[in-house]
Amino acid sequence: MTAQVRIFGTVISTYTRIVEIVCEEAGLSHETVPTAARSPENRHPFGRIPVVEIDGLELIESVAIANYIDNAHNSGALQPSAPAARALSDKWVAIANNYLFPMFEHGLVMPWIMHRVAGYPLERERIERALPDISRALGFVEAALSEGGAWTANGFTLADVFLYPVFRGLQLTPQGEVGIAQCDHISEWLEECEKRPSIVATRWESEP
Repeated sequence: MTAQVRIFGTVISTYTRIVEIVCEEAGLSHETVPTAARSPENRHPFGRIPVVEIDGLELIESVAIANYIDNAHNSGALQPSAPAARALSDKWVAIANNYLFPMFEHGLVMPWIMHRVAGYPLERERIERALPDISRALGFVEAALSEGGAWTANGFTLADVFLYPVFRGLQLTPQGEVGIAQCDHISEWLEECEKRPSIVATRWESEP
């Protein structure tokens, strides 16, 4: 069967997985075409990933892609209908994209990937500089979850789709694993997400 969605991006990318999860939630068959961000094959005008082909369209930017797939093929099931609830979900998607992902990715995730996969020396000073900010971010999210459930109060939404791979990537680093283990609400949320078929179907090969 021909894939309805072609996703051009690196296979261990947070944002490639986000699009894969949305496809799974919508019941769309999808194919991920391994494409490095800085390769000539990448058609994103600013060298980002993923680029997605769907319904005769070529889409970039994960928020736009996720919204389109959910609206066009999933009846908007991942987006709350009430304006206040929708705004809450949108807020956490923005927090994931603008603050948590850059902080986690540059401070912990990429140093460990470059060390484990490419064999580069581990940038311990870079990690140490990042840990205080990461700790504060974990505390912020833990507090939000403890006070009414934050984004989880509206069921499984695009907020979960964007936040889960960000936190899972952090959890796969030694320091991130320790930090998340100290946050009961974040740990419980991650465990609940991991039961969802769309999360199971899109597991990274590097996950234990």
